[in-house]
Amino acid sequence: MPNQSSTVGTATGGSTAGTTGSGGQSMAGKAKPECDPIKDEKLGLMREVGSQAVWSLSSCKPAIYECTLRVLIGFGVDQLRDNCLETYWQSDGPQPHLVNIQFRRKTTIQDVCIYADYKLDESYTPNRISVRAGNHFHDLQEVELMDLSEPNGWVVIPLKDSNDCPIRAFLIQIAVLSNHQNGRDTHIRQIKVHSPVQNSIVSILDFPINFTTVELSQHSTIR
Repeated sequence: MPNQSSTVGTATGGSTAGTTGSGGQSMAGKAKPECDPIKDEKLGLMREVGSQAVWSLSSCKPAIYECTLRVLIGFGVDQLRDNCLETYWQSDGPQPHLVNIQFRRKTTIQDVCIYADYKLDESYTPNRISVRAGNHFHDLQEVELMDLSEPNGWVVIPLKDSNDCPIRAFLIQIAVLSNHQNGRDTHIRQIKVHSPVQNSIVSILDFPINFTTVELSQHSTIR
């Protein structure tokens, strides 16, 4: 199982983040250009594998009935996975607040993307996040420890082993260790889990074909 990676994690949308590497020193992260994992997944640039896992939470706020809309509004796993930035998971218990992602088979994980919005959630916004990986709950090891500073957008957390390769695990655990303004419970609006994209299709445009006969050359251009 990997030790703590020194890879710098990133909070997008103008926010900053830092990770703690194996040396134990905190490192400041830099903001990337705005990214949208949901859009990138549709374009085939990312492969989301969270749907292949069983998700569980350490706690969540009970669902409430909205009389005006006549709908039941939840704050659990469904809201973390509904591709909607207006909904969110809200914890309802002591820290740390945990999200457990269990795969049926050992899976290669490239990164975890978390959507947090300090402007909307204020003291509910995560301030320090630990990402752990293992085969089961009894052998989890920390892969990344990330500090967030008023994040507003997607926070991309690369998960790499000591050889700088994506980790392989049955279980990923995301732990919210603390919130901004010493808040008790937390809000996370979306979580995405990505595996590396395998580029198996190669465009013929990358390999021009030189025909050797007149008959075939006649078909080398579009009429």
